[in-house]
Amino acid sequence: MIDVQRLRVLRTVAEHGSFNQAAQALRLTPSAVSQHIAALERSLGAQVVARSTRGVTLTPAGRIMVGAAESVAAEIAHAQQQVDRLGSGRTQLTIATFTSGGRLLLPGALARLTTAHPDTVVHVREAEPEDSLPLIRQGAVDLALAYHFDGPLPSRPGQSAGLAWTALMDDPLHVVLPETHPLAGRKALDITELAAEPWVLGCHKTETYLRRYAEHAGFDPEVRGTTTDYFFARSLVAAGTGISLVPSIALTPPIPGLRTIPIAPPTPSRHLGVATLHRRNDPQVSTLIQALQEQAAMMYEPGPPHQAR
Repeated sequence: MIDVQRLRVLRTVAEHGSFNQAAQALRLTPSAVSQHIAALERSLGAQVVARSTRGVTLTPAGRIMVGAAESVAAEIAHAQQQVDRLGSGRTQLTIATFTSGGRLLLPGALARLTTAHPDTVVHVREAEPEDSLPLIRQGAVDLALAYHFDGPLPSRPGQSAGLAWTALMDDPLHVVLPETHPLAGRKALDITELAAEPWVLGCHKTETYLRRYAEHAGFDPEVRGTTTDYFFARSLVAAGTGISLVPSIALTPPIPGLRTIPIAPPTPSRHLGVATLHRRNDPQVSTLIQALQEQAAMMYEPGPPHQAR
């Protein structure tokens, strides 16, 4: 039988990439960590980590077992919540969200949740998808409002396994530039027309997307600044630092002196959605997902992208 404590040790080793750092996190000695891993490998009959002078990496068997470890941790956390509910009569619901989605989608959805389930205690923590998705697997959060660009969910190998993804909306990117810019009167722009422009961006993943697009188009964008806030990035555009690439839901509140122009098809978009464990069917989670879907459907009406309701 596989020992749950040994799975916990393996998961910590995978997170930190070394026995010494895992030992510090677990308040064990490196020798004890090594013994737990060795015992796990004996019970499995397979090697779970590859050891080197640069640290440790997971083997294919190790990746499978880390996924199992995260599932076990999530199940235990869920069971603890159910036990706590028996004693208090109140459900604890922890939600992770990225900033712009949380600001515009979550408040209205939470209002509907608390109306339908007034005894639910809600906790909200801000996290980007690459951080929030592992938290679901670990049982630290129940639901994550997240996004991804073209391609898979932003997680390390194996960390999106076991997750259910409910799509909410596509969030197209737009060019933001000063209203005095020579291209400010255009109805749509191709990013290649902006190859010589300096950029200030509100998200590292947006910068990654721009650089990938630019590489295919044959130019190297001049990025003068990358922030963690789209409003800040737009403020820098208004100050004349450069132009920006901003998702629709991050275009409010408006900033005087700026123009927002759609990108010509194929228009790049973020794909917004909700991630949960496949096994989660709590009524509170279902209610919140439905409320988020309704909130997303109401967010924009046909018309210019900056006219958010």
